[in-house]
Amino acid sequence: MGLFGKKEKEKRRAAGTDLAGRQPRELVEVEDRRNEGRLCFSRLEAQFLMQNHGVVMKLYIENFKQMNNLFGFEYCDTLLEEIMRYLEKKTGCTVYRYVGVESIIIMRDRTMKEAIRTAEELLERFNRNWMIGDTDCVCSAQIALCAYPGYASNAAEMLKCLDMAASQAAELGGDQYVVYDQALHAQFTRQQAIARYLSTAIAKDEVEISYRPTYDRKLKRFTRASFIMRIFIENVGMVSHGEYLPIAEDTGQIRQVEYYALDKAAALVARLLEAGVGFDSISIPLSSMLFLQRDLIQEMGRVIDKYHIPPKKLAIEIDEYAADNAYANISSILQHLSWLGVELILSNFGSGGTGLMKIFDLPVDAVKFSRLFIWQLENNPKSAPVNAGLVQIAKKMDKQVIAEGVETQRQKECLDRFGCDLQQGPFYTPVMPESELIELLGASLENLRRFEWHEQEFERKGRHR
Repeated sequence: MGLFGKKEKEKRRAAGTDLAGRQPRELVEVEDRRNEGRLCFSRLEAQFLMQNHGVVMKLYIENFKQMNNLFGFEYCDTLLEEIMRYLEKKTGCTVYRYVGVESIIIMRDRTMKEAIRTAEELLERFNRNWMIGDTDCVCSAQIALCAYPGYASNAAEMLKCLDMAASQAAELGGDQYVVYDQALHAQFTRQQAIARYLSTAIAKDEVEISYRPTYDRKLKRFTRASFIMRIFIENVGMVSHGEYLPIAEDTGQIRQVEYYALDKAAALVARLLEAGVGFDSISIPLSSMLFLQRDLIQEMGRVIDKYHIPPKKLAIEIDEYAADNAYANISSILQHLSWLGVELILSNFGSGGTGLMKIFDLPVDAVKFSRLFIWQLENNPKSAPVNAGLVQIAKKMDKQVIAEGVETQRQKECLDRFGCDLQQGPFYTPVMPESELIELLGASLENLRRFEWHEQEFERKGRHR
């Protein structure tokens, strides 16, 4: 299994339905892959029903999309067949094309030690060239391994375990393998608990909201703040935005979570205005998944009308990766949000692969530097001219520049020298609740002495700095 027979391929080519990946032949290929995926799942489920034991391997070819663009469909189709033949020969097992360029190999009656040895040999092969015709190429792979029975009790759970191990391997870089073990299982169990209780926690308002103030160097006072939300999950504790957000995206709970946070941020803007507090804006980071929702603009308009928010007082932060991956669609959405009076901030500026001109074509009001850029100011002299240049480019394009994650005097001095007027981070203040933020907005650094006790208080309560 895993390969089309020679006669079948000739038959399809004669009918104009080969595996090159182009219309109308791609329809046949998609259906074949679906069938193979279903067969793989049923064979995997059978291992649990028959109480067999062994190891399941998942192999992902990392840079296959780039090779498709570079060498073409025919070349990559042949390459993939060559790889599949090698995998079947090396493992002695059936290789299933599960999704895209992910392959599943059920290694029945193998020990984990044997599976690891096989994985190492496979990755060593991926370190060398693959020769197709007169052209060779190099493609890297990630491998996930999970023993059965054990952590998974059925095929669906096994695939989730493999997905987690594969993600871990991808974080390590090219040509890596990861074994699903007790540590990963504890992490998986935690994610399941978060997914189960997330909606309930939001419905019960079991959240902790705090803010990171931003200091305006030119005005010498705090003028804005970023919204931060943590959620209390039963039997887990407080969970940060960086942990619950991808889970909410994967489980389809992202609208409920993000629109809840948006309403909370807008409500604060209304309270600040009512209290007569002087400030520029309150910003909230939004998941890129929201830009796929048809009601985002409608929901933003509803919140603005509900709290009577003037233009540019409520800001949203959009990650640069989102702008890069959905440029045409996101540009139109951002334009509509700008017309509604929302301030638009492009966060993680400089961390993605988006061209500068593409970024500055977006109707954003400000860019927020990636934390990585700020940290490199500490010990990488090459980063200084890059940061300085980006600040000047942004300012010439009439965009405000915000530096987040400022932690040291050296970082502050470098940013001052570059002309970056808006800065936030632990160097200035810890995160703080609404009551302290109301007092701080409009205050200068000299007035911070009356807030010195807050840092100790937040550390005592275990809040993130």
